[in-house]
Amino acid sequence: MAESNDRFIKVPDGLNLHVRIHGAENGGTPVVCLPGLTRNVLDFEDLARMLSGPPYGRRVLAISSRGRGLSDRDPKPERYTIPVEAGDVISVLDALGIDDAAFIGTSRGGLILHVLAMTHLNRIERLVLNDIGPVLETEGLRQIQGYLGNRPMPASYAEAADVLKATHGAEFPALRPDDWARMAKALYREIDGKLTADFDPEIAVQFRAADLSQPFPDLWAQFALFADREVMVIRGEHSRLLSPATTDEMARRHSGCTMVEAKGQGHAPLLHLDGLAEAIGAFLGG
Repeated sequence: MAESNDRFIKVPDGLNLHVRIHGAENGGTPVVCLPGLTRNVLDFEDLARMLSGPPYGRRVLAISSRGRGLSDRDPKPERYTIPVEAGDVISVLDALGIDDAAFIGTSRGGLILHVLAMTHLNRIERLVLNDIGPVLETEGLRQIQGYLGNRPMPASYAEAADVLKATHGAEFPALRPDDWARMAKALYREIDGKLTADFDPEIAVQFRAADLSQPFPDLWAQFALFADREVMVIRGEHSRLLSPATTDEMARRHSGCTMVEAKGQGHAPLLHLDGLAEAIGAFLGG
């Protein structure tokens, strides 16, 4: 198994971002993983270990966006925006001397890739969009608003796993007890003897305040920029954010799309389950 190491990279406005690198000595085009709204590098641990080991042997980087995980929290919460976070990704690539990469974007991470398509398309060699596309369903956004920041504070990781299962279990029948336990370890961190959701609460405040009375603007124009890139789209079978109608239209507009359904999962699928990691490895190539 390839070793991993942690780096903290300063972006232009002075914040330090946590980057976990698996297989730093591996060759080939690097793979860069971008987590969802409140998630962090731990979401990609199992996938990154697999991709950095044989037979793939890739260098895999996961980036915690500002305010998530071990990355610095922003003293100006108004900078928690997708364009700012897209700029942070480019700053990390520049700091590490990476000209281009294959990207895996989960949820908000995939939205960041749509922004990068407009600003730095040359940095994207190919991409995997995990339960995200050019159209976001309002029902799914409302669902996120409903649970974000409203979970009870657990007293232990075991209790945290129970809370997560009670909240999301109906959409994720494929998850086993150890999956819920690992999710709890990824989402919570012990600070001063208490388990705390591992992101800046201001992110939840902003999202819960968003006006969802009107549809979120679509990103078809940005998606069209991926026309000459290899694209894999993963949709959770029970996702309320990415609809089958949207994935059908993505396939129609981009005939080279590889479409994968994550059985027994909702938003957003865990990428180490049910052959998803192997499908991603095959898509990325050796």
